Amino acid sequence: MSGGERHAVPVDVHLIAVREGDRGPEVLLSRRAGTVYAAGHWHFPSGHVDGPFEDVVTALVRETYEETGLVVDPNDVRAAVTVHHRGPAGSARVGFFFEVRRWSGVPDVMEPKVCDAMGWFAFDAVPEPMVAYCRAGLEAYRAGVPVAVHFQEPGDPIGHDPAVDRLRLVPAAGCGEPRPGREVREFAERAVGRITAWTDVSWARTASRVWRAQDASGGVWFVKIHQNARFHGREVAALRDWVPGLGGAGPRLVAADATLQAVVLSAVAGRPLHGMVLSSDEERRVFRAIGQLVARIHASPLPAAAPGTAPVLPYAKLERHLAGARPHLGPGDEEYVRSVVNGAVRLPAVEAVVTHGDLQLRNLLRAGDGTLRVIDFERSEPQSAVRDLVRLLDCFDGREDLCEAFFDGYGRRLTEDERARLLVETVLDAVSGIAFGSMTGDPELVERGRRTLLRCRAGAAAHASRTVDGGDPR
Repeated sequence: MSGGERHAVPVDVHLIAVREGDRGPEVLLSRRAGTVYAAGHWHFPSGHVDGPFEDVVTALVRETYEETGLVVDPNDVRAAVTVHHRGPAGSARVGFFFEVRRWSGVPDVMEPKVCDAMGWFAFDAVPEPMVAYCRAGLEAYRAGVPVAVHFQEPGDPIGHDPAVDRLRLVPAAGCGEPRPGREVREFAERAVGRITAWTDVSWARTASRVWRAQDASGGVWFVKIHQNARFHGREVAALRDWVPGLGGAGPRLVAADATLQAVVLSAVAGRPLHGMVLSSDEERRVFRAIGQLVARIHASPLPAAAPGTAPVLPYAKLERHLAGARPHLGPGDEEYVRSVVNGAVRLPAVEAVVTHGDLQLRNLLRAGDGTLRVIDFERSEPQSAVRDLVRLLDCFDGREDLCEAFFDGYGRRLTEDERARLLVETVLDAVSGIAFGSMTGDPELVERGRRTLLRCRAGAAAHASRTVDGGDPR
Protein backbone atom coordinates (compact mmCIF):
# COMPACT_ATOMS: atom_id res chain seq x y z
CA MET A 1 0.00 0.00 0.00
CA SER A 2 1.31 3.42 -0.90
CA GLY A 3 1.74 5.99 1.86
CA GLY A 4 -0.07 9.26 2.29
CA GLU A 5 -3.69 10.16 2.76
CA ARG A 6 -6.22 7.53 1.66
CA HIS A 7 -8.10 8.50 -1.52
CA ALA A 8 -11.87 8.95 -1.12
CA VAL A 9 -14.48 9.70 -3.78
CA PRO A 10 -18.21 10.54 -3.79
CA VAL A 11 -20.66 7.77 -4.64
CA ASP A 12 -23.50 8.41 -7.11
CA VAL A 13 -26.59 6.39 -8.00
CA HIS A 14 -28.23 6.56 -11.45
CA LEU A 15 -31.67 5.31 -12.51
CA ILE A 16 -31.94 3.50 -15.86
CA ALA A 17 -35.72 3.20 -16.04
CA VAL A 18 -36.67 1.16 -19.11
CA ARG A 19 -40.08 0.68 -20.70
CA GLU A 20 -41.21 -0.87 -24.00
CA GLY A 21 -42.26 1.84 -26.44
CA ASP A 22 -44.05 1.63 -29.79
CA ARG A 23 -40.74 1.16 -31.62
CA GLY A 24 -38.67 -0.64 -29.02
CA PRO A 25 -37.15 -0.01 -25.58
CA GLU A 26 -37.14 3.53 -24.19
CA VAL A 27 -35.20 5.09 -21.31
CA LEU A 28 -36.23 7.91 -18.97
CA LEU A 29 -34.03 11.04 -19.06
CA SER A 30 -34.28 14.46 -17.39
CA ARG A 31 -32.71 17.82 -18.26
CA ARG A 32 -30.70 19.74 -15.69
CA ALA A 33 -31.59 23.41 -15.13
CA GLY A 34 -30.83 26.46 -13.03
CA THR A 35 -27.44 26.94 -11.43
CA VAL A 36 -26.51 23.26 -11.11
CA TYR A 37 -23.53 21.64 -12.84
CA ALA A 38 -24.17 20.82 -16.52
CA ALA A 39 -27.37 22.88 -16.76
CA GLY A 40 -29.11 22.33 -20.08
CA HIS A 41 -27.72 18.79 -20.42
CA TRP A 42 -29.74 15.57 -20.33
CA HIS A 43 -28.91 12.80 -17.88
CA PHE A 44 -30.42 9.95 -15.87
CA PRO A 45 -32.33 10.79 -12.68
CA SER A 46 -29.51 10.51 -10.16
CA GLY A 47 -28.02 11.72 -6.91
CA HIS A 48 -25.53 11.07 -4.12
CA VAL A 49 -25.56 8.51 -1.35
CA ASP A 50 -26.44 10.35 1.86
CA GLY A 51 -23.61 9.38 4.18
CA PRO A 52 -22.23 6.08 5.45
CA PHE A 53 -25.56 4.75 6.75
CA GLU A 54 -27.40 4.74 3.40
CA ASP A 55 -26.75 1.91 0.94
CA VAL A 56 -26.80 2.46 -2.82
CA VAL A 57 -30.14 0.72 -3.44
CA THR A 58 -31.88 2.76 -0.74
CA ALA A 59 -30.31 5.89 -2.23
CA LEU A 60 -31.59 5.00 -5.70
CA VAL A 61 -35.14 4.44 -4.45
CA ARG A 62 -35.05 7.75 -2.54
CA GLU A 63 -33.55 9.80 -5.41
CA THR A 64 -36.00 8.28 -7.89
CA TYR A 65 -38.98 9.38 -5.82
CA GLU A 66 -37.54 12.83 -5.07
CA GLU A 67 -36.76 13.60 -8.72
CA THR A 68 -39.47 11.75 -10.67
CA GLY A 69 -42.26 10.85 -8.26
CA LEU A 70 -41.93 7.17 -9.16
CA VAL A 71 -42.17 4.64 -6.35
CA VAL A 72 -39.73 1.76 -6.80
CA ASP A 73 -39.65 -1.42 -4.74
CA PRO A 74 -36.03 -2.19 -3.76
CA ASN A 75 -36.62 -5.79 -4.88
CA ASP A 76 -37.17 -4.52 -8.44
CA VAL A 77 -33.76 -2.83 -8.62
CA ARG A 78 -31.20 -4.59 -10.82
CA ALA A 79 -27.46 -3.86 -11.04
CA ALA A 80 -26.54 -2.51 -14.49
CA VAL A 81 -22.97 -1.15 -14.50
CA THR A 82 -20.51 0.64 -12.20
CA VAL A 83 -18.57 3.54 -13.71
CA HIS A 84 -15.39 5.09 -12.29
CA HIS A 85 -15.51 8.65 -13.62
CA ARG A 86 -13.18 11.64 -13.61
CA GLY A 87 -14.49 14.96 -14.85
CA PRO A 88 -12.59 17.52 -16.94
CA ALA A 89 -11.75 19.48 -13.77
CA GLY A 90 -10.00 16.45 -12.29
CA SER A 91 -12.45 15.39 -9.57
CA ALA A 92 -13.36 11.68 -9.53
CA ARG A 93 -16.37 9.70 -8.38
CA VAL A 94 -17.90 6.22 -8.61
CA GLY A 95 -21.37 5.82 -10.07
CA PHE A 96 -23.68 2.83 -9.57
CA PHE A 97 -26.13 2.56 -12.48
CA PHE A 98 -29.25 0.48 -11.80
CA GLU A 99 -31.88 -0.85 -14.21
CA VAL A 100 -35.53 -0.68 -13.15
CA ARG A 101 -38.44 -1.98 -15.24
CA ARG A 102 -41.24 -1.88 -12.63
CA TRP A 103 -42.55 1.05 -10.61
CA SER A 104 -45.69 2.84 -9.48
CA GLY A 105 -46.74 6.25 -10.74
CA VAL A 106 -46.07 8.44 -13.77
CA PRO A 107 -42.72 10.27 -14.05
CA ASP A 108 -42.88 14.03 -13.67
CA VAL A 109 -40.54 16.93 -12.87
CA MET A 110 -40.55 17.06 -9.07
CA GLU A 111 -37.66 19.52 -8.59
CA PRO A 112 -38.31 22.33 -11.11
CA LYS A 113 -35.46 24.49 -9.77
CA VAL A 114 -32.87 21.97 -10.98
CA CYS A 115 -34.79 20.14 -13.72
CA ASP A 116 -36.90 21.64 -16.50
CA ALA A 117 -37.81 18.60 -18.66
CA MET A 118 -38.28 14.86 -18.48
CA GLY A 119 -39.20 12.28 -21.09
CA TRP A 120 -38.85 8.83 -22.64
CA PHE A 121 -36.35 8.32 -25.44
CA ALA A 122 -35.39 5.39 -27.66
CA PHE A 123 -31.90 4.09 -26.96
CA ASP A 124 -30.89 5.00 -30.51
CA ALA A 125 -32.32 8.52 -30.28
CA VAL A 126 -31.21 10.02 -26.97
CA PRO A 127 -31.30 13.83 -26.89
CA GLU A 128 -28.31 16.15 -27.07
CA PRO A 129 -26.49 17.58 -25.28
CA MET A 130 -26.12 14.73 -22.82
CA VAL A 131 -23.74 14.64 -19.85
CA ALA A 132 -20.69 12.68 -21.01
CA TYR A 133 -20.53 10.75 -17.73
CA CYS A 134 -24.17 9.69 -18.06
CA ARG A 135 -23.71 8.78 -21.74
CA ALA A 136 -20.72 6.63 -20.77
CA GLY A 137 -22.91 4.76 -18.29
CA LEU A 138 -25.60 4.27 -20.93
CA GLU A 139 -23.15 2.87 -23.50
CA ALA A 140 -21.50 0.60 -20.92
CA TYR A 141 -24.94 -0.69 -19.88
CA ARG A 142 -25.83 -1.42 -23.50
CA ALA A 143 -22.52 -3.21 -23.98
CA GLY A 144 -23.38 -5.51 -21.07
CA VAL A 145 -20.19 -5.01 -19.06
CA PRO A 146 -20.18 -4.86 -15.24
CA VAL A 147 -17.61 -2.06 -14.94
CA ALA A 148 -16.42 0.86 -17.05
CA VAL A 149 -13.82 3.60 -16.68
CA HIS A 150 -14.52 7.12 -17.95
CA PHE A 151 -11.61 9.41 -17.17
CA GLN A 152 -11.91 12.74 -18.98
CA GLU A 153 -8.98 15.02 -19.69
CA PRO A 154 -8.63 18.77 -18.90
CA GLY A 155 -10.45 20.71 -21.58
CA ASP A 156 -12.88 17.92 -22.47
CA PRO A 157 -16.48 19.12 -22.78
CA ILE A 158 -19.02 18.33 -20.09
CA GLY A 159 -21.43 17.11 -22.73
CA HIS A 160 -20.97 13.96 -24.76
CA ASP A 161 -18.81 14.50 -27.84
CA PRO A 162 -18.21 11.43 -30.06
CA ALA A 163 -14.86 12.90 -31.09
CA VAL A 164 -13.67 12.90 -27.46
CA ASP A 165 -14.77 9.50 -26.23
CA ARG A 166 -13.01 8.40 -23.02
CA LEU A 167 -15.09 5.30 -22.30
CA ARG A 168 -13.17 2.09 -21.50
CA LEU A 169 -15.21 -1.07 -21.03
CA VAL A 170 -14.13 -3.71 -18.50
CA PRO A 171 -15.61 -7.16 -19.26
CA ALA A 172 -16.48 -9.70 -16.58
CA ALA A 173 -14.07 -12.50 -15.67
CA GLY A 174 -14.43 -15.47 -17.98
CA CYS A 175 -16.16 -13.42 -20.67
CA GLY A 176 -14.80 -12.37 -23.99
CA GLU A 177 -14.57 -8.74 -24.97
CA PRO A 178 -17.94 -7.02 -25.52
CA ARG A 179 -16.49 -5.95 -28.86
CA PRO A 180 -14.62 -7.79 -31.62
CA GLY A 181 -10.85 -8.24 -31.65
CA ARG A 182 -8.42 -5.58 -32.81
CA GLU A 183 -8.17 -6.76 -36.44
CA VAL A 184 -11.94 -6.74 -36.92
CA ARG A 185 -12.27 -3.35 -35.19
CA GLU A 186 -9.63 -1.89 -37.50
CA PHE A 187 -11.35 -3.44 -40.55
CA ALA A 188 -14.69 -1.91 -39.51
CA GLU A 189 -13.19 1.52 -38.81
CA ARG A 190 -11.49 1.56 -42.23
CA ALA A 191 -14.96 1.09 -43.70
CA VAL A 192 -17.07 3.55 -41.66
CA GLY A 193 -14.66 5.64 -39.58
CA ARG A 194 -14.06 5.68 -35.84
CA ILE A 195 -16.46 3.54 -33.82
CA THR A 196 -17.30 4.79 -30.34
CA ALA A 197 -19.67 2.10 -29.06
CA TRP A 198 -20.01 -1.65 -29.56
CA THR A 199 -22.98 -3.78 -28.50
CA ASP A 200 -22.94 -7.55 -28.88
CA VAL A 201 -26.27 -8.56 -30.46
CA SER A 202 -25.30 -12.10 -31.46
CA TRP A 203 -28.04 -14.70 -31.75
CA ALA A 204 -27.49 -17.29 -29.04
CA ARG A 205 -28.02 -20.33 -31.27
CA THR A 206 -25.36 -19.62 -33.86
CA ALA A 207 -21.58 -19.50 -33.81
CA SER A 208 -21.51 -16.35 -35.91
CA ARG A 209 -20.94 -13.12 -33.93
CA VAL A 210 -22.76 -9.85 -34.59
CA TRP A 211 -22.14 -6.40 -33.10
CA ARG A 212 -24.08 -3.18 -33.37
CA ALA A 213 -21.49 -0.44 -33.93
CA GLN A 214 -22.04 3.31 -33.55
CA ASP A 215 -19.63 5.64 -35.27
CA ALA A 216 -18.39 9.03 -34.10
CA SER A 217 -21.16 10.90 -35.90
CA GLY A 218 -23.94 8.73 -34.48
CA GLY A 219 -24.32 6.43 -37.49
CA VAL A 220 -25.23 2.80 -36.80
CA TRP A 221 -23.69 -0.24 -38.53
CA PHE A 222 -23.56 -3.97 -37.98
CA VAL A 223 -20.35 -5.99 -37.95
CA LYS A 224 -20.58 -9.74 -38.38
CA ILE A 225 -17.99 -12.52 -38.14
CA HIS A 226 -19.16 -15.72 -39.79
CA GLN A 227 -18.56 -19.11 -38.21
CA ASN A 228 -16.92 -20.50 -41.37
CA ALA A 229 -15.80 -19.59 -44.86
CA ARG A 230 -18.84 -21.21 -46.50
CA PHE A 231 -21.31 -19.03 -44.59
CA HIS A 232 -19.17 -15.95 -45.26
CA GLY A 233 -19.13 -16.67 -48.98
CA ARG A 234 -22.86 -17.25 -49.14
CA GLU A 235 -23.77 -14.03 -47.33
CA VAL A 236 -21.33 -11.88 -49.30
CA ALA A 237 -22.54 -13.36 -52.60
CA ALA A 238 -26.18 -12.72 -51.67
CA LEU A 239 -25.49 -9.14 -50.58
CA ARG A 240 -23.64 -8.44 -53.81
CA ASP A 241 -25.77 -10.37 -56.29
CA TRP A 242 -29.46 -10.21 -55.44
CA VAL A 243 -30.20 -8.37 -52.17
CA PRO A 244 -29.69 -4.92 -53.84
CA GLY A 245 -32.50 -5.88 -56.21
CA LEU A 246 -34.94 -5.96 -53.31
CA GLY A 247 -34.95 -2.17 -53.31
CA GLY A 248 -33.98 -1.46 -49.71
CA ALA A 249 -35.65 -4.53 -48.17
CA GLY A 250 -32.26 -5.76 -46.95
CA PRO A 251 -28.98 -4.34 -45.63
CA ARG A 252 -26.24 -2.87 -47.81
CA LEU A 253 -22.84 -4.55 -47.87
CA VAL A 254 -20.32 -1.88 -46.88
CA ALA A 255 -17.17 -4.00 -46.66
CA ALA A 256 -16.12 -7.67 -46.60
CA ASP A 257 -12.89 -9.41 -45.64
CA ALA A 258 -12.57 -13.09 -46.57
CA THR A 259 -9.53 -13.63 -44.34
CA LEU A 260 -11.36 -12.34 -41.26
CA GLN A 261 -14.65 -13.84 -42.52
CA ALA A 262 -16.19 -10.51 -41.53
CA VAL A 263 -18.62 -8.03 -43.06
CA VAL A 264 -19.79 -4.50 -42.28
CA LEU A 265 -23.46 -3.89 -43.06
CA SER A 266 -25.76 -0.90 -43.02
CA ALA A 267 -28.43 -0.86 -40.33
CA VAL A 268 -31.90 -2.11 -41.26
CA ALA A 269 -34.91 -0.40 -39.72
CA GLY A 270 -37.43 -2.51 -37.87
CA ARG A 271 -37.95 -5.04 -35.09
CA PRO A 272 -37.95 -8.84 -35.51
CA LEU A 273 -41.37 -10.36 -36.02
CA HIS A 274 -40.41 -13.10 -33.58
CA GLY A 275 -42.25 -12.35 -30.33
CA MET A 276 -44.15 -9.39 -31.76
CA VAL A 277 -47.77 -9.18 -30.58
CA LEU A 278 -50.15 -8.28 -33.42
CA SER A 279 -53.90 -8.36 -33.96
CA SER A 280 -55.30 -11.03 -36.29
CA ASP A 281 -55.81 -8.48 -39.06
CA GLU A 282 -52.24 -7.22 -38.68
CA GLU A 283 -50.91 -10.77 -38.75
CA ARG A 284 -52.69 -11.45 -42.03
CA ARG A 285 -51.30 -8.26 -43.55
CA VAL A 286 -47.81 -9.19 -42.34
CA PHE A 287 -47.96 -12.69 -43.82
CA ARG A 288 -49.25 -11.37 -47.11
CA ALA A 289 -46.24 -9.01 -47.13
CA ILE A 290 -43.95 -11.95 -46.29
CA GLY A 291 -45.35 -13.83 -49.29
CA GLN A 292 -44.69 -10.83 -51.53
CA LEU A 293 -41.13 -10.50 -50.23
CA VAL A 294 -40.41 -14.22 -50.72
CA ALA A 295 -41.76 -14.00 -54.28
CA ARG A 296 -39.33 -11.16 -54.98
CA ILE A 297 -36.45 -13.18 -53.55
CA HIS A 298 -37.31 -16.23 -55.66
CA ALA A 299 -37.60 -14.06 -58.77
CA SER A 300 -34.07 -12.69 -58.31
CA PRO A 301 -31.59 -13.57 -61.10
CA LEU A 302 -29.51 -16.64 -60.36
CA PRO A 303 -25.72 -16.17 -60.22
CA ALA A 304 -24.08 -17.01 -63.52
CA ALA A 305 -22.37 -20.10 -62.10
CA ALA A 306 -25.50 -21.48 -60.44
CA PRO A 307 -26.86 -24.83 -61.66
CA GLY A 308 -30.08 -24.96 -63.61
CA THR A 309 -31.70 -27.42 -61.21
CA ALA A 310 -31.78 -27.47 -57.45
CA PRO A 311 -28.98 -29.37 -55.70
CA VAL A 312 -29.76 -32.83 -54.39
CA LEU A 313 -31.36 -32.77 -50.96
CA PRO A 314 -28.84 -33.44 -48.18
CA TYR A 315 -29.73 -37.12 -47.73
CA ALA A 316 -26.08 -37.87 -46.99
CA LYS A 317 -26.46 -36.10 -43.63
CA LEU A 318 -29.55 -38.09 -42.67
CA GLU A 319 -27.71 -40.87 -40.85
CA ARG A 320 -25.63 -38.40 -38.84
CA HIS A 321 -28.70 -36.35 -37.91
CA LEU A 322 -30.70 -39.45 -36.99
CA ALA A 323 -27.89 -40.63 -34.73
CA GLY A 324 -27.98 -37.32 -32.86
CA ALA A 325 -31.77 -37.12 -32.75
CA ARG A 326 -32.55 -40.79 -31.95
CA PRO A 327 -32.71 -40.41 -28.13
CA HIS A 328 -35.48 -37.83 -28.56
CA LEU A 329 -37.54 -39.57 -31.26
CA GLY A 330 -40.88 -41.17 -30.47
CA PRO A 331 -42.02 -44.65 -31.46
CA GLY A 332 -42.19 -44.93 -35.23
CA ASP A 333 -40.53 -41.54 -35.88
CA GLU A 334 -37.35 -42.97 -37.41
CA GLU A 335 -39.30 -45.35 -39.67
CA TYR A 336 -41.51 -42.46 -40.78
CA VAL A 337 -38.51 -40.24 -41.56
CA ARG A 338 -36.83 -42.97 -43.60
CA SER A 339 -40.01 -43.67 -45.57
CA VAL A 340 -40.45 -40.00 -46.44
CA VAL A 341 -36.83 -39.62 -47.52
CA ASN A 342 -36.83 -42.87 -49.51
CA GLY A 343 -39.96 -41.75 -51.31
CA ALA A 344 -38.23 -38.57 -52.39
CA VAL A 345 -36.04 -40.39 -54.90
CA ARG A 346 -39.07 -40.56 -57.18
CA LEU A 347 -39.52 -36.80 -57.20
CA PRO A 348 -38.47 -35.05 -60.41
CA ALA A 349 -35.69 -32.48 -60.35
CA VAL A 350 -36.96 -28.95 -59.84
CA GLU A 351 -35.71 -25.65 -61.12
CA ALA A 352 -33.39 -23.88 -58.70
CA VAL A 353 -34.22 -20.36 -57.54
CA VAL A 354 -32.49 -17.88 -55.27
CA THR A 355 -33.44 -18.71 -51.69
CA HIS A 356 -32.84 -17.00 -48.36
CA GLY A 357 -32.18 -20.37 -46.72
CA ASP A 358 -33.18 -19.46 -43.14
CA LEU A 359 -36.49 -17.69 -43.51
CA GLN A 360 -38.00 -17.46 -40.04
CA LEU A 361 -39.59 -14.66 -38.03
CA ARG A 362 -36.40 -13.60 -36.24
CA ASN A 363 -34.85 -12.75 -39.64
CA LEU A 364 -37.84 -10.69 -40.77
CA LEU A 365 -38.05 -7.11 -39.47
CA ARG A 366 -41.11 -4.87 -39.41
CA ALA A 367 -40.56 -1.10 -39.38
CA GLY A 368 -42.87 1.39 -37.70
CA ASP A 369 -44.64 2.09 -40.99
CA GLY A 370 -45.28 -1.62 -41.56
CA THR A 371 -42.51 -2.06 -44.14
CA LEU A 372 -41.00 -5.55 -44.10
CA ARG A 373 -37.27 -6.22 -44.40
CA VAL A 374 -35.05 -9.30 -44.25
CA ILE A 375 -31.59 -9.98 -42.76
CA ASP A 376 -29.07 -12.85 -42.34
CA PHE A 377 -28.14 -14.42 -45.66
CA GLU A 378 -25.41 -16.85 -44.63
CA ARG A 379 -27.52 -19.85 -45.69
CA SER A 380 -28.59 -18.37 -49.01
CA GLU A 381 -28.04 -20.58 -52.06
CA PRO A 382 -29.86 -21.75 -55.21
CA GLN A 383 -32.40 -24.30 -54.03
CA SER A 384 -35.95 -25.44 -54.44
CA ALA A 385 -38.37 -22.61 -53.68
CA VAL A 386 -40.03 -24.66 -50.94
CA ARG A 387 -36.84 -24.52 -48.87
CA ASP A 388 -37.89 -21.04 -47.74
CA LEU A 389 -41.26 -22.28 -46.50
CA VAL A 390 -39.98 -24.92 -44.08
CA ARG A 391 -39.42 -22.64 -41.09
CA LEU A 392 -42.65 -20.73 -41.64
CA LEU A 393 -44.86 -23.82 -41.35
CA ASP A 394 -45.04 -23.53 -37.56
CA CYS A 395 -46.80 -20.20 -38.03
CA PHE A 396 -49.49 -21.86 -40.18
CA ASP A 397 -50.30 -24.61 -37.67
CA GLY A 398 -53.94 -24.00 -36.79
CA ARG A 399 -53.88 -20.67 -38.70
CA GLU A 400 -55.01 -21.40 -42.24
CA ASP A 401 -55.83 -17.70 -42.57
CA LEU A 402 -52.10 -16.90 -42.31
CA CYS A 403 -51.29 -19.64 -44.82
CA GLU A 404 -53.85 -18.18 -47.23
CA ALA A 405 -52.48 -14.66 -46.71
CA PHE A 406 -48.92 -15.82 -47.39
CA PHE A 407 -49.80 -17.54 -50.67
CA ASP A 408 -51.98 -14.62 -51.74
CA GLY A 409 -48.88 -12.46 -51.41
CA TYR A 410 -46.65 -15.10 -52.99
CA GLY A 411 -48.85 -15.04 -56.09
CA ARG A 412 -49.30 -18.77 -56.67
CA ARG A 413 -49.98 -22.09 -54.95
CA LEU A 414 -47.54 -24.98 -54.76
CA THR A 415 -47.55 -27.74 -57.33
CA GLU A 416 -48.09 -31.35 -56.30
CA ASP A 417 -44.37 -32.08 -56.67
CA GLU A 418 -43.49 -29.00 -54.60
CA ARG A 419 -45.84 -30.11 -51.83
CA ALA A 420 -44.14 -33.51 -51.74
CA ARG A 421 -40.71 -31.91 -51.69
CA LEU A 422 -41.81 -29.52 -48.92
CA LEU A 423 -42.71 -32.52 -46.76
CA VAL A 424 -39.25 -34.03 -47.32
CA GLU A 425 -37.49 -30.74 -46.54
CA THR A 426 -39.60 -30.25 -43.42
CA VAL A 427 -38.85 -33.73 -42.05
CA LEU A 428 -35.12 -33.37 -42.72
CA ASP A 429 -35.09 -29.94 -41.05
CA ALA A 430 -36.93 -31.33 -38.01
CA VAL A 431 -34.44 -34.18 -37.54
CA SER A 432 -31.41 -31.90 -37.95
CA GLY A 433 -32.96 -29.43 -35.48
CA ILE A 434 -33.50 -32.16 -32.88
CA ALA A 435 -29.91 -33.36 -33.32
CA PHE A 436 -28.47 -29.84 -33.08
CA GLY A 437 -30.64 -28.93 -30.10
CA SER A 438 -29.60 -32.11 -28.33
CA MET A 439 -25.91 -31.41 -28.98
CA THR A 440 -26.08 -27.78 -27.81
CA GLY A 441 -28.46 -28.28 -24.89
CA ASP A 442 -31.29 -26.29 -26.49
CA PRO A 443 -34.61 -27.91 -25.45
CA GLU A 444 -36.63 -25.43 -27.52
CA LEU A 445 -35.05 -26.67 -30.76
CA VAL A 446 -35.60 -30.27 -29.73
CA GLU A 447 -39.24 -29.63 -28.92
CA ARG A 448 -39.82 -27.72 -32.15
CA GLY A 449 -38.42 -30.62 -34.17
CA ARG A 450 -40.52 -33.18 -32.32
CA ARG A 451 -43.62 -31.02 -32.77
CA THR A 452 -42.91 -30.77 -36.50
CA LEU A 453 -42.55 -34.54 -36.89
CA LEU A 454 -45.80 -35.04 -35.01
CA ARG A 455 -47.58 -32.59 -37.28
CA CYS A 456 -46.18 -34.18 -40.41
CA ARG A 457 -47.09 -37.67 -39.28
CA ALA A 458 -50.62 -36.54 -38.55
CA GLY A 459 -50.90 -35.22 -42.07
CA ALA A 460 -51.36 -31.57 -41.00
CA ALA A 461 -48.74 -30.24 -43.41
CA ALA A 462 -50.22 -32.11 -46.35
CA HIS A 463 -53.70 -30.96 -45.36
CA ALA A 464 -52.61 -27.31 -45.28
CA SER A 465 -50.89 -27.65 -48.66
CA ARG A 466 -53.98 -29.15 -50.30
CA THR A 467 -56.19 -26.50 -48.73
CA VAL A 468 -54.20 -23.58 -50.09
CA ASP A 469 -54.00 -25.33 -53.47
CA GLY A 470 -57.75 -25.46 -53.70
CA GLY A 471 -57.94 -29.28 -53.77
CA ASP A 472 -59.88 -31.77 -51.70
CA PRO A 473 -58.27 -31.87 -48.23
CA ARG A 474 -59.70 -35.33 -47.43
